[in-house]
Amino acid sequence: MPGFIPDLSVILTFALAAFVLAITPGPDMALFVSRTMSHGRAHGFAAGLGTTTGIAVHTALVAFGISVLIVAAPAAFWVLKIVGALYLVWLAIQAVRSGGGLLVARDGDRQPSFAQSYMTGLGINLTNPKVALFFVTFLPQFVSASDPAAASKLLFLGVEFIVVSIPIVVATVLFAEWLTTTLRDNKWVSKALNWSFAAVFMAFAATILLAEGRK
Repeated sequence: MPGFIPDLSVILTFALAAFVLAITPGPDMALFVSRTMSHGRAHGFAAGLGTTTGIAVHTALVAFGISVLIVAAPAAFWVLKIVGALYLVWLAIQAVRSGGGLLVARDGDRQPSFAQSYMTGLGINLTNPKVALFFVTFLPQFVSASDPAAASKLLFLGVEFIVVSIPIVVATVLFAEWLTTTLRDNKWVSKALNWSFAAVFMAFAATILLAEGRK
């Protein structure tokens, strides 16, 4: 077996842990659900692709040790928390503004580009310090620090996390599309969904501000 591939027991254990984490609601999931309900399946997938790219970036940073420095430095981590929280607050505001990018869209509302949906997904993932904390504290548990192939194994596990997450993203987007088709014509339901998404993003913003760096 190539040196960059962990033992089968590690692969299976990590796959189970990744599945549990992937189905746990968070800002990423709320984003691509709301994009789907706002602008259709393709925008939901674009936002999901953006968050997946963010996961790849976090994995690479952990593999090369950069994220450890970010989380260990209180000032850098505080800045990351503030930026992430403000970004979520902005998304919450967008969720209730007429024509906002996260609305359950009405006829005549402005349609974002696929690139905008992708970049929003990427931004919400990269500015979430809890994601950085997860990859810094969780991924290394599956690799020995003395293993000369540790970096490549971390990259392998990051790819595995993405592979496990993709079916969940697809299923969530398709469900959101079905839900939108079912409920969209009811303006009161649409308004309730908009405010619900705003509340979700504000709650995640508060959670991010309460996140603590490693002691």
